[in-house]
Amino acid sequence: MRYRLTFIAGLATGYVLGARAGRERYEQLRKAAQRVSQNPAVRNTAESAALTGREAASKAFGTVSAKVGERLPASVTDRVRSLRDQRGADEDDWGTSNT
Repeated sequence: MRYRLTFIAGLATGYVLGARAGRERYEQLRKAAQRVSQNPAVRNTAESAALTGREAASKAFGTVSAKVGERLPASVTDRVRSLRDQRGADEDDWGTSNT
């Protein structure tokens, strides 16, 4: 109960302070965030992090499928294979386009 009251008090405080700051401060924060997100260094770092994450997920997939693959029911493995076959060539392993 104590944590819930603390959370509600923090939420109310944030709301009041945000309302006092107004639209002008919101626009300043939004523009600053936009500048940071369009910075080439930030974009390169985000892309390299995404690539590293994909590589780690691929390794984890291989390890898990080697250990669990034979233990899954045939209906599950057949469904996964059919979904992979239906996936387009321009999609990555997560089912998203790689553009």
